[in-house]
Amino acid sequence: MDTRDAIQEARKRGLDLVEVSPNAKPPVCKIIDYGKFLYEQKKRAHEAKKKQVTVQVKEIKFRPGTDDHDYNYRMEHAREWLEDGDKVRAAIAFRGREMTHRELGAKILAKLTQDLAELADVEVSPKMEGYQMFTIFVPKKTKMPEKKTAESPEKKAEKAEQKEKRVQKEPAAKEKPEPKVDDDEIF
Repeated sequence: MDTRDAIQEARKRGLDLVEVSPNAKPPVCKIIDYGKFLYEQKKRAHEAKKKQVTVQVKEIKFRPGTDDHDYNYRMEHAREWLEDGDKVRAAIAFRGREMTHRELGAKILAKLTQDLAELADVEVSPKMEGYQMFTIFVPKKTKMPEKKTAESPEKKAEKAEQKEKRVQKEPAAKEKPEPKVDDDEIF
């Protein structure tokens, strides 16, 4: 259809002539309500953004003298984050004379790499950057969750119900019976 005829037809219907694909030969146009078209396009983009997976880089920090308990505590956090699909940056901060003993930091990162081997791959191998030695872990593809998306209100309500049921199933705190006291014993 000729462009002038298409514009005239759109005006007669009270709608707009919108060029849908300008690169096609000949270009493709539609007679539609342009405001409604923009609204639907915006809505589709919003839905696509909702379903998008967001990966964050979480950081755990160590020192060369970090003890076993602290190491295990931080390693468990890293494990949780990797299971959620986030990247983990493990950093060891050196101060003053600790710089001469970089092998202690390398030993901690090697142990962490070994402990997280089944969950994560090393994206950046241990390297020095200023006074910090760091490495970055990424979750393995096989261990990735379905998708980390925003929860719908229905899912949130369902989770709250399940939590409430669990709380109700737990036995109430045992109350201590009041000791029996004879009035004669008091005096």
